[in-house]
Amino acid sequence: MAPTKQQKAFCAVEYAKTTSVITVQRNFRRQFEVDPPDKNSIKRWHTQLMETGCLCKGKSTGRPSHSEETVDRVRQSFLRSPKKSVRKASRELALPRSTVWDVLHKRLKFKAYKLTLVQALTENDKQLRTVFSVNMLEFLENDDFGDRIVFSDEATFHINGRVNRHNVRIWGSEHPRQIIEHVRDSPKLNVFAAICRRKLYGPFFFAERTVTGHSYLDMLENWLMPQLEEDSQDFIFQQDGAPPHFHNDVRWYLNEHLPQRWIGRTGRDDEALLKWPPRSPDMTPCDFFLWGFVKDRVFVPPLPRDLMELRERIREAFAAVTRDLLMRVWTEMDYRLDICRVTKGAHIESL
Repeated sequence: MAPTKQQKAFCAVEYAKTTSVITVQRNFRRQFEVDPPDKNSIKRWHTQLMETGCLCKGKSTGRPSHSEETVDRVRQSFLRSPKKSVRKASRELALPRSTVWDVLHKRLKFKAYKLTLVQALTENDKQLRTVFSVNMLEFLENDDFGDRIVFSDEATFHINGRVNRHNVRIWGSEHPRQIIEHVRDSPKLNVFAAICRRKLYGPFFFAERTVTGHSYLDMLENWLMPQLEEDSQDFIFQQDGAPPHFHNDVRWYLNEHLPQRWIGRTGRDDEALLKWPPRSPDMTPCDFFLWGFVKDRVFVPPLPRDLMELRERIREAFAAVTRDLLMRVWTEMDYRLDICRVTKGAHIESL
């Protein structure tokens, strides 16, 4: 977001007082609770204020700053190769990077969209996804199956929130998709949730920094299963193929307590209702709905200051999920399964 006149004036005056960019930036963050401008902007506003007594923009001549020939060269360059960087285009066209950037943004109205990175699917993966979709759609034709199934998943919330990846972008006038990424090794919370058509269970916060088979099983036995059994004696539990879920003790527990009533990654002798297809997070409501919904409400400026505040924001986001919203999510899940069936197991992340 562009700085306001008030913010520009604050920077110029603070710099006049302190002559320290670092101090200005620190005071700016404290005053406005947003990221401060860079040092060149602060110094430029200070100089402008000292020389002209005003921070207003100068009058424009009304003429384009770049010729039509330059605009067309940049357009053709990115139409041929929309994934190239501004730096590379600058070298190829023998134009300053600032010129390429201005033409892309101001004249062509192009934006740098970040690509969603997904796991590659083998032909066997696609076959398993297709089989799973067909079986699930058949089960969902039974009126009560949609009410019985409970999906589950874990997600990691980092204190630093979202981080841009500048090396995976595509330039264009239409938005292909987006990603969310986190800073490695930053303070984090591992969060578990389960979701059914009428209720959301969670959040559950793992005490451990890394979820193991034993910590996952402990959560199932002492937190999730008592709640599910209190609500229904005939539920069907789903989990994906993450290593903690495939632990021998976890599968023994599910076989013993939920024979033919669980879905997940299976071994030879497991008594599961269905096998969960590998590399298929796009087929569970936790992934295509819940975590995005929660993170959009958690990581808003100012970002959480510590894990305690992060935990509280997550709880508040979970509380915002209504029953009506869950019903719409279940309709979306049915649609996704049908798309996966029709496309013979292809990715459905971009729906």
